[in-house]
Amino acid sequence: MEQNEKTETTEKKSRFTHLVKRFGMLGFLFFLVKGLIWVGVALVAGKTLFD
Repeated sequence: MEQNEKTETTEKKSRFTHLVKRFGMLGFLFFLVKGLIWVGVALVAGKTLFD
């Protein structure tokens, strides 16, 4: 019975860490793309204003 409880707890931790890693990677990619878009917007605006 005790072994079953340990595997259940480990399984819950495993799911949680998997979700955290997945959302962490998605969050990183989201902000990377968002930042690159804003750099592009700034470059286009700068080229339009100063050209």
